[in-house]
Amino acid sequence: MGFSLRRRKPPAPATLERGERVLAFGTASEDAYVVATDQALHLPGGTRLPWYRFDHVRWREGHLSIQDTDGEKYAVPLVHEGRLPEVVRERVTSSIVVNRHVRLDERGGVRLVARRVPGAAEFTWTQVFDAGLDPEDPEVRELAAEALRLIRLRLGA
Repeated sequence: MGFSLRRRKPPAPATLERGERVLAFGTASEDAYVVATDQALHLPGGTRLPWYRFDHVRWREGHLSIQDTDGEKYAVPLVHEGRLPEVVRERVTSSIVVNRHVRLDERGGVRLVARRVPGAAEFTWTQVFDAGLDPEDPEVRELAAEALRLIRLRLGA
């Protein structure tokens, strides 16, 4: 049986959770797929990345590059993208509830991002500090904590 880009459905990823629906897929090789579901992106080798854990994603020259909110990086070459770019963009964007940059001092600021986590009552928050700010500096951390407190207070989150 030959390799075909016309295949309509990839094999279900082993990490597919109960009730998870496949929305799109791309082909990494003859027997490896990148599968986008309503809850996560499944990479070849069994890695499952929930949408709320995406920090950066880039499509370039047949390659998918992802950095998650923990700083972990993933790179997957794609033979066929299918509808993956559109679905990934929509899913990541729809997981973001708040995305605000707050200036902390003359050196820069912090980007505060709240994301929906399926099945959780509260959002998950991430802080991305501008270059030039030391996130380990107690003063910077205190300013960022206050900025986050004020945004959460305004949102009731």
